[in-house]
Amino acid sequence: MEQGIDISETGKVNLDMKTLVGIVIMIMAIATVYFSLQSKISQLELDVVRMQDASGMNTEFRIKWPRGELGALPDDAVQDINITYLKEEIEDLEEKLEELEKEIEDHDRSSSH
Repeated sequence: MEQGIDISETGKVNLDMKTLVGIVIMIMAIATVYFSLQSKISQLELDVVRMQDASGMNTEFRIKWPRGELGALPDDAVQDINITYLKEEIEDLEEKLEELEKEIEDHDRSSSH
């Protein structure tokens, strides 16, 4: 003889309240864990997107900053102005030095005659 379970639309299940409450609590616990894991996964995905964006911006900065495509520091601008000023001063001094050397040569020529 084979024994089987007779399942039909009119079948009945007898559960006591303790078992029913246990099943409901287990389902709620599983749902809570599921939703907390979903939330954590979403947060981690957002963190990955932010890190990729920051990494891309860092790469762009690393390439463009040395080229001067992203501007310059205020100290760099002051340094550039100072260098330009000193360069002009040196050129003026070189011109004066050349003039003085010519005057000395002219004076030496005139005194040797």
